[in-house]
Amino acid sequence: MTANATITNNPLLIGKGLPPFDAVQPSHVVPAMTQLLAELDTELTNLEANVKPTWNDLVEPLQQFVERLSWSWGIVNHLMGVKNSPELRSAHETVQPQVVQFWNKLSQSQPLYKAFKALSESDAWDSLEPAQKRIVEAAIKDAELSGVGLEGEKRVGEALSEKARFNAIQLELAELSTKFSNHVLDATKAFSLTLTNKEEVDGLPPSLLSLAAASARDAGEENATPENGPWRITLDVPSYGPFMQHSTRRDLREKLYKAFVSRASNGDLDNSPIIERILQLKKEKAQILGFNSYAELSLASKMAPNVEAVEALLEELRQVSYDAAIKDLEELKAFAAAKGAAEANDLKHWDVSFWAERQREEKFDFSAEELRPYFPLPQVLDGLFGLVKRLFNATVTPADGQAPVWHSDVRYFQVADETGNPIAYFYLDPYSRPAEKRGGAWMDDCIGRAKITENGTTDTRLPVAYLVCNQSPPVDGKPSLMTFGEVETLFHEFGHGLQHMLTKVDYAGAAGINNVEWDAVELASQFMENWCYERPTLMGMARHYETGEPLPEHYYQKLVAAKNYMSGSGMLRQLHFSLVDLELHHRYQPGGNESIKDVRNRIAKNTTVLLPLPEDNFLCAFGHIFAGGYAAGYYSYKWAEVLSADAFAAFEEAGLEDEKAVSNTGVRYRDTVLALGGSKPPMEVFKAFRGREPSTVALLRHSGLANAA
Repeated sequence: MTANATITNNPLLIGKGLPPFDAVQPSHVVPAMTQLLAELDTELTNLEANVKPTWNDLVEPLQQFVERLSWSWGIVNHLMGVKNSPELRSAHETVQPQVVQFWNKLSQSQPLYKAFKALSESDAWDSLEPAQKRIVEAAIKDAELSGVGLEGEKRVGEALSEKARFNAIQLELAELSTKFSNHVLDATKAFSLTLTNKEEVDGLPPSLLSLAAASARDAGEENATPENGPWRITLDVPSYGPFMQHSTRRDLREKLYKAFVSRASNGDLDNSPIIERILQLKKEKAQILGFNSYAELSLASKMAPNVEAVEALLEELRQVSYDAAIKDLEELKAFAAAKGAAEANDLKHWDVSFWAERQREEKFDFSAEELRPYFPLPQVLDGLFGLVKRLFNATVTPADGQAPVWHSDVRYFQVADETGNPIAYFYLDPYSRPAEKRGGAWMDDCIGRAKITENGTTDTRLPVAYLVCNQSPPVDGKPSLMTFGEVETLFHEFGHGLQHMLTKVDYAGAAGINNVEWDAVELASQFMENWCYERPTLMGMARHYETGEPLPEHYYQKLVAAKNYMSGSGMLRQLHFSLVDLELHHRYQPGGNESIKDVRNRIAKNTTVLLPLPEDNFLCAFGHIFAGGYAAGYYSYKWAEVLSADAFAAFEEAGLEDEKAVSNTGVRYRDTVLALGGSKPPMEVFKAFRGREPSTVALLRHSGLANAA
């Protein structure tokens, strides 16, 4: 027998405060989680036996419970995304079933559910604040959607009771989702293209040659240089994206494109059977709970009223963007033909990025690469923090060294209010590390704001956020020189961070992003992207990293002019993913006559202008819906973009040149969208800021598609 894990010998059991990333090892995971779950199990039994339907006897103890589990397990999950390793995977896999079983037990607790119901029907209900009521209502709905009402008794002739079957599904879905994610990480890592002669790197910009040589050195080619190679190109976005835009070698673009769209679709890493199984289980889960489809179950806790409402919005945007995308492609073909390209009449998927970038360079007279030297990360952060000060009167300052980090590149910052008092903190993990970090960019909750009473004193616990990006790392002594797209991504994630950090709600269950409906949660993030094009913000951060020279005016004009270049194609791509996601979770019959691929190809007829290739298995790497929280919810990006464009329009109407008006509108936005978190329904929050319901007018205008409508 091993001795029990204790706080002194296992940092994962501390249970509160900043995670001790300098001390946590994969070997701590199994003993800590085993011990913690056993303790929580005993406490749950006690709580159930003595629960009373009041805020202090029900919601408070339950919140503390959930927080102890999410503190420890949250650290493990965070490390799975940013510091993945075989040891961590194995530990995660060992304890994940126990964690899922405990969550099931907690969310299906009849005594707690009945107590929540009793509280909502009691005389005390009227004395609760709106945030408290929302938390109780959400708890009731969550319990119902987690199977609290299911029968624990087996019916005649059935192998399992409804409840046992539901719990088995939950467990298998959690395992499949982790497996899906690991497969994508491994498949992305497994492919690389090592180029050895100058002809093979023709057209590639210096930034990519530096990155590719650094990547080759990491892979053992210690003498690799940007000038002479060898150069290693990978499927990691900072490598893949620029290669597709700039390589003049059509054969290599084709090879890379096909590798990218077929990731995790063959051999040991094939996600196809996992997708089929996930869809089958989600459908069964929805039916057990009395829904016709998983999409209906998903929307039961979202802002959108039903599948029809979502499809109506997507169709409105599809009609506008489809014709624009057709026109984009025709113009691209004509452009390639004018340049004498052999492939002009038969543009393939791997030609689009390349020719689009050439056309953009000519049309707007600049390339994305030319702008990189003007966007070194430290300056972009200065510009972003300057904007936060200007809009929300909050000051961001470095706090490196005040928190343990999981990698030496990770930064730590403090956010203070107008009086200089700290109100929040955040970690920033900016660079891509394909060997251990999953792709994409995300914000996550490290610690949530709450009023905490300990030993008779009540304090406000300050929120802490994780902000994770995958941008180009610093190479060869230069800082991280960002593409404009990477700048937008950073602003996007910071928008999520602001909603978490500037909340004024003191109840953990509705503070920040907690309890905000999923299809409203992208409002705050997409809202921030708009500011990347606003003159004071852009000009304030864009300075040449060597000379300090500000971005020349002509570049600013060109960036703004190019903002809606091919925006019809961009919007159509998002709509394609949203509609495929909805169809798979609403009408698709797993094991029927139509395969997942058939579904995508059928929808592609009206949502793509170049149909997917036979070897395109992009769904096998679509982590958002198969390993993230976006199943039957990918439409949320568009749903919330309507809100975020309309929110930004409030600043335009007030006058972007009028500092006083910008500041007043910023305070109003801070006090509603950012401060209220999940304490009120999102439509009420939006109306409190905007004075009316949202409209699609601003989104179509911002996308340059208003005329098409």
